[in-house]
Amino acid sequence: MKPIVAIVGRPNVGKSTFFNKVTRTRDALVDDLPGVTRDRHYGDAGWNNVEFTLVDTGGFTQGDDFSQEIQHQVQQAIDDADVIILLLDGKEGTSPFDRDMLKILRTIKKPVFYAVNKIDCLEQEVHLYDFYSLGIDKLYPISAEHRYGLPDFLDDLVDALPSPGEKYKKDEAEDIIGLAVVGRPNVGKSSLINRILGEERLLVSDIPGTTRDSIDSVCKVNGKTYLLIDTAGIRRKGKVKRKIEKFSIIKALRSLDRCDVALILLDAKEGITDQDINIAGYAYDRGCGCIMLLNKWDLVKKDSKTVGKYIDQLGTQAKFLSFAPAITISALTGQRVSKIFKLVDEVYSQYAQRIGTGQLNKIIEFAIEKNEPSLHRGKRLKFYYATQVSAKPPTFVCFVNYPEGIHFSYKRYLINQIREQTGLDKTPIRIVFRQRERRK
Repeated sequence: MKPIVAIVGRPNVGKSTFFNKVTRTRDALVDDLPGVTRDRHYGDAGWNNVEFTLVDTGGFTQGDDFSQEIQHQVQQAIDDADVIILLLDGKEGTSPFDRDMLKILRTIKKPVFYAVNKIDCLEQEVHLYDFYSLGIDKLYPISAEHRYGLPDFLDDLVDALPSPGEKYKKDEAEDIIGLAVVGRPNVGKSSLINRILGEERLLVSDIPGTTRDSIDSVCKVNGKTYLLIDTAGIRRKGKVKRKIEKFSIIKALRSLDRCDVALILLDAKEGITDQDINIAGYAYDRGCGCIMLLNKWDLVKKDSKTVGKYIDQLGTQAKFLSFAPAITISALTGQRVSKIFKLVDEVYSQYAQRIGTGQLNKIIEFAIEKNEPSLHRGKRLKFYYATQVSAKPPTFVCFVNYPEGIHFSYKRYLINQIREQTGLDKTPIRIVFRQRERRK
């Protein structure tokens, strides 16, 4: 599970610029797949071989009263993150809002970094003096736009992050399968978990956004143990009126980091929305096994072709999740809820699968013979060998002469060949191309 770093601060201090600059350090690892759209107020980043999730909380307007609600919003970010960055404006200087933020940040025990942005060179560091009046011992002069001071700042930042082992460790001996129930507000997540548990364990309400925290419940089904993680509903960014709900996505991302299989709940009565696809994209980004649950099926007017139409629509809108099985359910009546765990077991079995190196290389060789990759700058691409480096999800490394020459369409082709030859048709699969080191 990756540590989470939250950026807080007033508007126009450069949070988005900082966010974009830091998350771009991992652009090379982003899959180039069509049909994936997301609200980008979070992103994965890496520095000095340390991975973390960066969250842009958005600016708190100075026109607002610094009321109890705003304090609660800041507290949400603080509670959910492992490290906080307060970004300050080196051109505009200090503000009353900065002082109010400091009063809150000084009360917490988590690491807090104070970065003064828009300092483009050594001569401009004289602007730091204004901020020392706030009583801050360590200030970082940076320019998010021009990267001035950014390497030193990130060095100290990643040193302060907790290791993944400190944050969450599942009991490997019991082999508990983690299930995160995610979806838009009011699609029936809490109702589904209550149905599974057979008791009113979680608060259920018709008001969207009732669940703000991730709540864990352990249950046994057919002798197997499952960890059920209920999460706050993820709203479309433009629909978030109360800023506190922006922080609920941090909890959802944490849940996806902790789970093996994401149960992505959709409201079949309302139909498949863009935000449903966005949420599916979050799960795909995290490398989770995925099952699409079309809930409230008892309320849908249907005929013999209705299920096929929904499945086809899912396949069209979420091409990147073509491997994810889908099932229609009703959390209210219990319709087909019991069949979810049969699917979970199938998905998890593939999700944790390992393929032998010999078998894998035969599959790759056969795929290349059947369909050779395109030339790269007039030179033929050579595949030397492949190996599986991890499971959950199955992840393979192929050593080639020109990794940058592998087109994403050929990468998809190889993934599909692995699926076809191994039967891994219900799990995400990752392929990474690396250049083979030259022999000395």
